[in-house]
Amino acid sequence: MTYDIAIVGAGIAGASLAAAIGDGARVLLLEAESHPGYHATGRSAAFWSETYGGPGVQPLTSASERALREAGVLDPLGELHIGRADDAAAADAFLAAFAGSGVRLDRVDPAAMVPGLLPAWTIGIHEPSCAYIDVGALHARYLATARSAGATLVVDAAMRSAVRRGGSWRIETAAGPFAADVLVNAAGAWADEVAVRAGVAPIGIRPFRRTVVQLRSDPAPPARLPLVADIAGSFYFKPEAGGRLWLSPSDETPSDPCDAAAEELDVAIAIDRFEGAVDWRVDAVERRWAGLRSFAPDRLPVYGVAPDMPGFFWFAGQGGFGIQTSPAAAMIGAALVQGGTPADEVSGIDVARYAPARFASMPR
Repeated sequence: MTYDIAIVGAGIAGASLAAAIGDGARVLLLEAESHPGYHATGRSAAFWSETYGGPGVQPLTSASERALREAGVLDPLGELHIGRADDAAAADAFLAAFAGSGVRLDRVDPAAMVPGLLPAWTIGIHEPSCAYIDVGALHARYLATARSAGATLVVDAAMRSAVRRGGSWRIETAAGPFAADVLVNAAGAWADEVAVRAGVAPIGIRPFRRTVVQLRSDPAPPARLPLVADIAGSFYFKPEAGGRLWLSPSDETPSDPCDAAAEELDVAIAIDRFEGAVDWRVDAVERRWAGLRSFAPDRLPVYGVAPDMPGFFWFAGQGGFGIQTSPAAAMIGAALVQGGTPADEVSGIDVARYAPARFASMPR
């Protein structure tokens, strides 16, 4: 059987795209692992923040809110961006970057929202729209929607090579050969490798390791504590079920594509930064993990046909914002890959800014 579209990667990117395509094409999802979502999708810190990823990503995040709420995967959280006196210029720039975007940002006294906040942290900007995301439920929903529309999911099917002849791709995988008219690269940290295996010029999408730890603290985080993020980008923490706390040092360590794991130094750095923000005691580190966030050189996602290869479609470079932008990204991707009209929710977004052609003049 020749499929209309073969998608390499069944994480949040590939699954959401397959769901958005629906029964408009015969879709094949090829997943390298034994179950989808093993890497970045399954290791997300799980929040929806309109400012996360910057102004170039915000339109995608904001346009995704309605679909995420209708799916029932968002719960109120709120976000508090905090800073010290020498972060004043960064706070002003942050507010200026989102002026006119429709994202509500309010200056507040951070100590009123975070009990035990150390006195040096005097700057506070509240983002009330921030919410938890139930990532597992969202990913499962995408896969179920794709399957009900007729998509075929094949696991343990790492792509080894792909050759295009006569307008069709011959795809060799660990699960055997497949054929498709269009090959979609939704391979996350492996996106550049997949491109090379298909004879396509890589873009320069690089994976970076990020660490998260689950803490038991004294006091336990208040139930209504928001996500708290250093405006300088050196840490964030948020409450979790059972009175636990998730903490990250916001690390970005270059990595090869791999099954990432947390390193002791990064865990220690996270705790040190946390203790420099609040007077709480860390009683125990209960869990630690790491995931890979993959960025294109300009840190914007990449959606569209490769300029050097017809029938090869990029759907990658979605950093740490791929889950929160997945509804809008999938609407855009489905329209582009099928040559259709974008859905109303994304019709006002400048899709050209995400096109792979923007890298065509870059040295390889």
